[in-house]
Amino acid sequence: MRFSPRAVGLASALVTVLIWTAFIVIARASAQRTLSPFDIAFLRIVGASVVLMPWALWRARRERRSPAGFSGSLGGLSPLPLRPTLVLGLFGGLAYAVLAYSGFFFAPAAHGSVLMPGSLPLWASLLSIWLLGDRPPAARVFGLGLILLGDLLVGGASLLGALSGQGTVWKGDLLFMAASSCWATYSVLVRRTGADAVRATMAVTALALLSFVPVFALLTQSGLLPTRLGSAPWGEIVFQLLFQGVGSVVISGIAFTRMIQYFGPVRSTMITALVPGLSALGAVWLLGEPMHWNLMLGLALVTAGIAAGVLPSRSAGWLPLFSKPAKGLR
Repeated sequence: MRFSPRAVGLASALVTVLIWTAFIVIARASAQRTLSPFDIAFLRIVGASVVLMPWALWRARRERRSPAGFSGSLGGLSPLPLRPTLVLGLFGGLAYAVLAYSGFFFAPAAHGSVLMPGSLPLWASLLSIWLLGDRPPAARVFGLGLILLGDLLVGGASLLGALSGQGTVWKGDLLFMAASSCWATYSVLVRRTGADAVRATMAVTALALLSFVPVFALLTQSGLLPTRLGSAPWGEIVFQLLFQGVGSVVISGIAFTRMIQYFGPVRSTMITALVPGLSALGAVWLLGEPMHWNLMLGLALVTAGIAAGVLPSRSAGWLPLFSKPAKGLR
């Protein structure tokens, strides 16, 4: 007996939403801590590389001994050919990380919690129509409308202040939206290329390791980019290595890609639209932030939108959680 694709897809969705929600709550709690956003991005890549790069090299050595040979790139660090490595790594790793963490320089984490996961369904829908020829059914379009309305209710009050032109918050909001569009592009391209979850995550991490880390080291050593790694407590550094690297990249990256393989890019990003409301509830419970009516109503609308756009119709039926493998796969 094996887990069916539906069971794996649902489990991957649960893991992704939980880790993304924890990421936002931790980002809010870490706003007044020692490390800068670029320091955290550096630790995110290093933490993921410690786990994935030895694994990738081991896979490359094994594939080189096989009759088919090794089809990867970057000296064995990426299991994918160079072109998909560059494309997936650019959108899903390098550009996303730089844009997202840069946004925290200008806008509060609450804005990121709404704009990054909240706008993903819209970007993914547009890209799927353009790149995959997708034609979303009416139920999914209706669900997208509910999700966008719910996200506006959750973060609308804080975003309206930015639209008034006060300060530089609008710059962070634009960076968060750009980061969201990059992640949506990654989601659609993963589906288009057919890369499996582990290989895609390895490729993204390999490109980030070979590009972001050397540039970060050069800029910090020359004094052009300030860093607080030298003054940060070891406990904070280790925590960010484990959570950002192992949790947010390795576990969440693999789970998100598996979710795309089952639900597709649009429905997957609709599921992650739960993150703004859940992270706001987490901030109320863990950080003592106030509870407002718009939070509860917004979360209800997002949940209804996901149900309308993600759940299968009655005519499609429900697959069992466990299924027997096909004879040829035993």
